[in-house]
Amino acid sequence: MDSMDEIYRRHSKMIYYFLLSKVNDPDLAEELTQETFYQALKSFHTFEGRSSVSTWLCGISGHVYQTWCRKQKFTVELDSAAEVAQDTPLEKTVFLEWDSKEILKHLHSLKDPMREVMYLRLIGNLSFLDIGEIMEKSENWARVNFYRGKEKIIEEVRKNEK
Repeated sequence: MDSMDEIYRRHSKMIYYFLLSKVNDPDLAEELTQETFYQALKSFHTFEGRSSVSTWLCGISGHVYQTWCRKQKFTVELDSAAEVAQDTPLEKTVFLEWDSKEILKHLHSLKDPMREVMYLRLIGNLSFLDIGEIMEKSENWARVNFYRGKEKIIEEVRKNEK
């Protein structure tokens, strides 16, 4: 495996732009990128190579971003949640009508691993392939868990509306 310096040179721009897309602040994106690589350096010895380095770093940057959000009392952007959930007009409508706290409340009520899949997809903005790699499962497994999670949330909302 490459040294951390080489990994940084190869992947820092990707991680920076990923985080920039989340926070829309170049200085903050740079800070979170540095924190991502700091966390990667701390856990470098645990990387087993089961996924690509870029997937591993995206997972770390997703966790760094989530930690930052919790510290800032930051919430999920509804537009991004709706983009991910736009398979049907009903799903898009449900996600757009909720406030961010309500989305997180419903997500939190899900059981793992479904909850983690939902977080990685909605907050981490990771592909199903990346989620499968991170969780050592298949891409299809990640898709199915995400779909079932959405269905449970939609069902819960329908029950509460009656």
